[in-house]
Amino acid sequence: MTQPSTHTPETAGAKGQSRRGFLKTTGLTALGSMLGMTIPFERNLPAGIIPVALAQDTGADFMAGKEGMVVLGDRPLNAETPAHLLDDDITPYKHLFVRMNGLVPQNALDQDAEGWVLTVDGEVETPLELTIEDLQSRFETVTSRLVIECGGNGRAFFQPGTSGNQWTMGAIGCPEWTGVRLADVLNAAGVKDSAVYTGHYGNDVHLSFDEDKEVISRGVPIEKALEGDAIIAWAMNGEPLPALHGFPLRLVIPGYPASVSQKYLNRIWVRDKEHDGEKMSGDSYRIPAYPVAPGTEVPPEDMVVLTEMPVKSVITFPRTGTELAPETPTEVRGHAWCGKGDVAAVHISTDFGQTWQEAVLDAPHNRFAWQRWRAEVTLPQHGYYEVWARATDQDGISQPPLSPVWNPRGYANNIQHRIALVASA
Repeated sequence: MTQPSTHTPETAGAKGQSRRGFLKTTGLTALGSMLGMTIPFERNLPAGIIPVALAQDTGADFMAGKEGMVVLGDRPLNAETPAHLLDDDITPYKHLFVRMNGLVPQNALDQDAEGWVLTVDGEVETPLELTIEDLQSRFETVTSRLVIECGGNGRAFFQPGTSGNQWTMGAIGCPEWTGVRLADVLNAAGVKDSAVYTGHYGNDVHLSFDEDKEVISRGVPIEKALEGDAIIAWAMNGEPLPALHGFPLRLVIPGYPASVSQKYLNRIWVRDKEHDGEKMSGDSYRIPAYPVAPGTEVPPEDMVVLTEMPVKSVITFPRTGTELAPETPTEVRGHAWCGKGDVAAVHISTDFGQTWQEAVLDAPHNRFAWQRWRAEVTLPQHGYYEVWARATDQDGISQPPLSPVWNPRGYANNIQHRIALVASA
C-alpha cells in the first residue's frame, strides 16, 4: 500500500509558488525555455542526476539562522552541533542538528499549512482525517522538553569505520515541543487488538524528485506509540516548526532514534505487522541480534530494529582545548540522557579513568528531557588533562570508555565523551 498524498511537490507550494518550486516541477525542456537557450547535451544526462539549476539550494538559504554548525553533507543536508554549543537546557533552533533524508517540501519552505490533513488509518476502528485545527481543538495541548537524537550519533568513533554521515557527538538536542499526545490521537481512532506497529509518512521530496519514491517511512511498536510521551508537534520552542524540522507537523517519539520522529507528517498507518516502509529493512536502523566482531557481515535475518537508544552524556563546558590555571577550581558541566527514561548517575574522571568523582545530577524537567549535570575539578599542576564523562542508567549500565559492540551501519555508539584541558601558569 502506498502513501496517500494530498500535497504532492507540485501542489504543496502552489500558493505563491517560488521560482525554485517551479524549477523542481519542470523538466529539462521547460528549463531550456526559461533560460532562453537549448541544453545541447541533454541526452547525456545520466538517469537519476538532477541538473544543478533544478537541484534544491542547500547553502545559506537553508542554513539561515543556524550558528556554528558542522555540515556533513549537502544533498541531503546534514549538519551537527559542536558539543560546546549544546549547553542550553532547551536547545535553540540555531543549535539543533539537521538530519534530512530527502528535500524540504515547498509548503514547508513557504510556511504554508493551508489544507494540511493528517490521516490515521489501518488497524483502527474509526479512521481519522484531522486538520491542524482539529488536533488543536479536539485534544489536550501539551508541551514537553524531549531529546531527539540521530541513531548514528557517534558513528565516527567506530573502528573499523562504517558508512553513513560521520556524526561525532552533535546529532542531539532537547528542544521544547508543543502539540498533542500521539496516544490520545490513536485512542480516538480506536486501536484494534490486531495492531502491532505504526507506519509514518510525510511529504518530503525524494532526491530524485520521483513522486513514487518514499524518502523515509519508519514506525514503532504500538506499545511505544501508546506510552503517552510521544507528541504530534506543530511548534518548537514556542514557534511554528521550522522548515528544516518538519513544518507543519512532525512526530517526536523520545527514547528511540530520531528517524521514527517523522517530519512533514501527513499519515500514520497502524499496521498488523512490523512496518516495512523505506529505511525499515536491510541494515537501515538495524543492529545485529547478537554481538559480532568488528567488520563482520551479518545476515539480514539476524538484524533487528534499533529501538531504545543507550545511555549517553556530553560535556558542554568548558570547550575542549580550554586553558585553565592550575590549582583553581573550575566547573565542568553537560547533559545526560537515556532511551529508557531517567539517568541514574554521572561520573567524571580527570586521570584517564583511574578514579571517578560523582557529578551533581539534576532531575529531568519531564520524562525523556536531558538532565543537567555539573562537577568541580581542580587541575593539580601544569600539564595536559582530559575530562571523561560517564553516565549510568537505572539498570546500572554505564557508557563504555571505547566504542561498544560494532554494527554494520554504526548505530547507537555511546562511547564516553572526552574533552582536553590544559593547565598553564
